[in-house]
Amino acid sequence: MIANPRISALSAYRRPLLFILVGTAAAFTHFLAVVLIVEILGLAPLAANVIGWLCAFTLSYGGHYSLTFSDHNAPVWRSAARFFLISAGGFAVNETMYAILLWTSPLPYYFLLTIVLLSVAVLTYLFSQRWAFQRGAL
Repeated sequence: MIANPRISALSAYRRPLLFILVGTAAAFTHFLAVVLIVEILGLAPLAANVIGWLCAFTLSYGGHYSLTFSDHNAPVWRSAARFFLISAGGFAVNETMYAILLWTSPLPYYFLLTIVLLSVAVLTYLFSQRWAFQRGAL
């Protein structure tokens, strides 16, 4: 039996597409939390960014665990711990980039946040695929 090339191509793109969908939902949650916290509570954008990341983390992990990497065989506790390390590392890069941009750019905080969120997404995908949702040793 010959495999349908359209189905094979769709399968090849499934994981990146799901990552984009879950990541977009998490990034939107992060972005919305930051904007609401800055505009309503008056917190500084960098402080609001920490809260935004925490809000987005659970959505991101849950979506990637059950959708993007649903074919993984890693135990929940291991993938959660690994994903948290990846996310926290990504957030450290995020917060550093965001601080530098806030201090050096005349652009609005919400535009700068968008740039930062998109930049960190690629690294999160690669580390998640190759480490967080893999069974095995460290």
